[in-house]
Amino acid sequence: MADTDEKEVVAAEDAKAPETAASPETPREEPKEPRARERRGRSARRTSARPPRARSEFDQRLIAIRRVARVMAGGRRFSFSAALIIGNRKGKVGVGLGKAGDTTQAIEKAVRDAKKNLITVELGEGGMIAHDVSAKSAASLVSIMPAPGRGLVAGSSVRPVLELAGISNTVAKIHSGSKNGLNNARAAIEALKKLKA
Repeated sequence: MADTDEKEVVAAEDAKAPETAASPETPREEPKEPRARERRGRSARRTSARPPRARSEFDQRLIAIRRVARVMAGGRRFSFSAALIIGNRKGKVGVGLGKAGDTTQAIEKAVRDAKKNLITVELGEGGMIAHDVSAKSAASLVSIMPAPGRGLVAGSSVRPVLELAGISNTVAKIHSGSKNGLNNARAAIEALKKLKA
């Protein structure tokens, strides 16, 4: 009787043993952080492979930016026209016009056009011009005169032309009633071309 009881106990222990072996304690998995947070951290650390763009020697001033349209068979096609002035404030100045499908491209084209049309101005003491000059471009008539001790007195788009050329102690007058900034700037450039050292 005792033998049979021992056999039953051993059989019962053998039956329990595989269950415990089959289900060992599994280690708890750590909760994963969301991938979006990982990505955000990675992008913050990423550095650009492109070298920093060298700063241009020319300052630029936008005169006008307009949306223009041309009529096509299917309707109107819109683009942007940008007019700007560039100069290094040391005697070099130019006016450019650019047209493209978006404003940034139009401005880039205008800068390239202005660099093609750069002029060099001979500056006297204190950034003053040597003598009176006047010129006409389309309907704009501009005259520029030296004025010792007065600073720069000019209006419309003639002022940025003179500032970016590095001219001071000068008075500029627009004799026409033209409100067209591009024509006024071009007239100022034409007048500066007439300067003689």
